[in-house]
Amino acid sequence: MTKQTKTIIGIVVFAAFLIIVYWGYTILSKTFNPQDPASNNTGSSQADELQAAPDFTVFDQDGNPVKLSDFAGKPVVLNLWASWCPPCKSEMPHFNTVYQNQKDAVVFLMINQVDGQRETKEKGLMYITDQGFDFPIYFDTELEASIAYGVSTLPTTLFISPDGKIVSGYRGAIDEATLLSGIESIKN
Repeated sequence: MTKQTKTIIGIVVFAAFLIIVYWGYTILSKTFNPQDPASNNTGSSQADELQAAPDFTVFDQDGNPVKLSDFAGKPVVLNLWASWCPPCKSEMPHFNTVYQNQKDAVVFLMINQVDGQRETKEKGLMYITDQGFDFPIYFDTELEASIAYGVSTLPTTLFISPDGKIVSGYRGAIDEATLLSGIESIKN
């Protein structure tokens, strides 16, 4: 293959890459909702203005289906994470500490976003086990929860009231004080 042929192939591949990126950006831009619950970092004072939390199904460690609606009537901390995600790893110790103190009052849905390639159930489970975290984890193997909430950033944490309303949410890692504040906003 000549140098000129290699150059032409490189230009064509780069142009194809740019077209794919533009197409992806266009699709994602159309589906992005800037008013989604995870962009609300301040919560709302009017319960009737809060968005209902969409139901979804994830799986526990034994492969049993678990739905958000299974926890109706209880405050829920919903966290989507992956073991390859450094910000997720940075907040996990905070979640574990708070879980130890709040597990009887609040449901923690620590949902591992499993894509089957970069993140697998085995990788997520191994990370939690190796770190000695005690909270239960669930696996979003069909990405149903991620899609229901439009999760494009990991970690994402949502605080859901006992009546199934999203009170507040955060994209990116949160600290213990923020986690405790979010929990107070959803307790009865």
